[in-house]
Amino acid sequence: MIKNIVFDVGKVLVEFDWPWYFDMLGFSAETYEKVADATVRSGLWEEFDRSKMPDEEILKGFLENCPECEREIMRFWNNLGNSIRRYDYTFSWIKSLQEKGFRVYLLSNYPRRLYFQSIEQLAFVEIVDGAVFSYEVQSIKPEPEIYKELFAKYDLNPTECVFIDDNRSNIVAANELGMATIHFHTKSQADEELKGLGVG
Repeated sequence: MIKNIVFDVGKVLVEFDWPWYFDMLGFSAETYEKVADATVRSGLWEEFDRSKMPDEEILKGFLENCPECEREIMRFWNNLGNSIRRYDYTFSWIKSLQEKGFRVYLLSNYPRRLYFQSIEQLAFVEIVDGAVFSYEVQSIKPEPEIYKELFAKYDLNPTECVFIDDNRSNIVAANELGMATIHFHTKSQADEELKGLGVG
């Protein structure tokens, strides 16, 4: 029986809208692609999520990926939080599940620097029953360690949890650990699948 709802954060409860923010910064099409490849689309972004490397080293790597874009990369780096926008439904969705008697947890790949720059958009962290972010445990989904951190921290039985994430690899990993899973596309689709699991 499902007792716990575990949410991913990015693209489920908030939008990590770096394309919109790059446009807001006025990047040309060429600069947009170069900065994206140097930062959010680089392999280094996963290490940023993990937050094991110091931020200074991460930034150095981003800049080395595209030295000619130093000014633009720094503008993005100094204002990362502007790329996060909370969905209108986030608070009401969490509260409605809690009112039905379910516990709600968060399990998210989220860099330390981005977390503290977007703290206002993440205000729902204050109302959930628990959370594990990658920067806290220096492990990222789909690595099993981060899921096990959540189970251990809150004494959760994986078979009593449903995990909602937009990334298929993360869903597969959760399923292998015994969790029911929903591959998130839209809130309405996720709600329908929750009903099928007896969460309605």
